[in-house]
Amino acid sequence: MELTVSPGHQRLRDRVKRATRVELFPTDDVRAAFQAGQTAGDPTAEAFVAETYHGEMGGAAAAAMLDEALRVGIDKVPDAPESMRALFNEFETIPDWLDPDLIGQGAAVWRRWGYNMGAVGNAGTMDTYTEGSLAVPLSLAGGYAGSSALNRYLETSKWWLEVCQPGAVLTPGSKARELSLKVRVMHVSVRARVASHPEWDAKAHGLPISQSEMMLTLLGGSVGPAFGLMGLGFLTSPAEVRAVLHYNRYLGHLVGCSVDDMYPTTYRDGLRLLYYFDATRKHDSGSLGAELVESFVPSFEPAPSVRGVARLRAKFHLHLQAGYTRLFMLPWNRRDYRLPSGLPGLAILFLRTPFIVGVELARRVSPAVDEWWQRGSMRRWRRWHAWHMGQREEQFDATKALRR
Repeated sequence: MELTVSPGHQRLRDRVKRATRVELFPTDDVRAAFQAGQTAGDPTAEAFVAETYHGEMGGAAAAAMLDEALRVGIDKVPDAPESMRALFNEFETIPDWLDPDLIGQGAAVWRRWGYNMGAVGNAGTMDTYTEGSLAVPLSLAGGYAGSSALNRYLETSKWWLEVCQPGAVLTPGSKARELSLKVRVMHVSVRARVASHPEWDAKAHGLPISQSEMMLTLLGGSVGPAFGLMGLGFLTSPAEVRAVLHYNRYLGHLVGCSVDDMYPTTYRDGLRLLYYFDATRKHDSGSLGAELVESFVPSFEPAPSVRGVARLRAKFHLHLQAGYTRLFMLPWNRRDYRLPSGLPGLAILFLRTPFIVGVELARRVSPAVDEWWQRGSMRRWRRWHAWHMGQREEQFDATKALRR
């Protein structure tokens, strides 16, 4: 598949380069790697899923075996096929480039961002639904379409909450690592089903849930929020951005995203990649993109049976999420969809900004304030998540069939 830069983006890049000598595009090597990544998948996990979930073993037995291996260790599962052992070996291998200190610093950035990181990341993701390559898999899988959109977001939020716990992603047997492997397997299962579906156009879109598209989600958890949340008072330093980029790179390793040839190590390089993605959009998702975008915020609407304080609480989060989408979806993309105004939520976000700036400045001179800020942010995020989830549990179900 080919990526074509829009004339408008090319003109802007040329003007900025002439006026400031600042380059808005990634290097030629990174651009080539990004294009190649559109057709690259996760061979190790794909072999496992093909043999088990989609093979004679079947989804239920494969899921049970995966649960057992995660619980007792792959060496204590005598019937585990070689493809499963290869997957666990790759998953457990610590990359040569990993720096535990940077992992800890990056996770701390996520804990400070908390609920806000998820909201910004989701608003940015909604902005990408202009692309058929992203919208078709999500529409076919159904998780982010219609009334189930909030449930799928809560699943993803659970993974976010677990992986940013101190030391969690580097602790063998942790819930964070368990969920990460299940996310990897689920992605691969969906990829295989979508790739063989008649609605998927491989010539136009490459591979579903490709390496390049997974990398965009890593940028949506690092340079995207760092840039966007700055305007709402979260003062993330360049060093902290480098740490959270490193942390997201390792999260990518855990979920099967291997993008060493293109992954940015600096704030500027991350923004260049995001600009390049925007410059090469095809705007070909049509009604599928509209369904996904227009499902999310309304999914926060409380049911008619919800009354009193619970109803007010639900409405608050609905307006807050609408505010984030108004702020972080590109205006020329947002206007193509029917969305709540977002103005009440926008007012809330801006009214609290001075307080956040004050705390952010204080945390830089007081480790105690920094720790208090992290704990409070995580407590509020977990409380919101638990309130919505109730007694339900996240599934990350790799056995689920496509909805059509």
